[in-house]
Amino acid sequence: MTKRPLIGLTLDAEPAGGWSKYPWYALRQNYCEAVAAAGGLAVALPHEAGLAEDYLGRLDGLIVTGGAFDVDPALYGEAERHATVELKADRTTAELALLQGALRRDMPVLGICGGEQLLAVVLGGSLIQHIPDAVVGALEHEQKTSHYQPGHEVEIQRGTRLHDIVGPRMLVNTSHHQAVRSAGRSVVNAVAPDGVIEGIEVPGLKFCIGVQWHPEYLIDKGDTAIFAAMMAAANG
Repeated sequence: MTKRPLIGLTLDAEPAGGWSKYPWYALRQNYCEAVAAAGGLAVALPHEAGLAEDYLGRLDGLIVTGGAFDVDPALYGEAERHATVELKADRTTAELALLQGALRRDMPVLGICGGEQLLAVVLGGSLIQHIPDAVVGALEHEQKTSHYQPGHEVEIQRGTRLHDIVGPRMLVNTSHHQAVRSAGRSVVNAVAPDGVIEGIEVPGLKFCIGVQWHPEYLIDKGDTAIFAAMMAAANG
């Protein structure tokens, strides 16, 4: 029997209030379910940047999850911050340490939504801070319907690893007001009909893919294929 790879998933965090009167971490259940269904073991990673190397030393793969916050524009060289930008500094610091360490190790990495955006920044890219103000004729990238329903289609670029995994097109959900502007040392692998970048990857690494949608909802057969490909790489 093939050993299940151990996959670290980054957590979201909230201050005291709401669910708990103390500060708390959060992670949607379907992230873990998608990893398990693909043959992996999901473990949660707290925001301890100083422990990143210790965690990475025990992991076989890293998933940087999404969340209702943004990457600090200062990290990609922009002094001004759009009024809609919301930060979670401790989370970003921890995810930066984990991503940088995983890339040095050539550990399989999957960046999801905000995780894809942070991956682009780590690779020297930049972001659109607010799509409605920057993209003429932009689609609605923050869908009002269930995330178990598609929001739009994406075209997968030929010659990319993602194309090999999922084929030329996918139907995806959409929940973001920012997007990758420039891919840095990565290459673009998916684009929305309005031209917004929806995915990136790093050729030559074992598995390093970022997608702007949330494949953990498994609404397209390509979503399942992405998780399966990551687990295969983590077992390699």
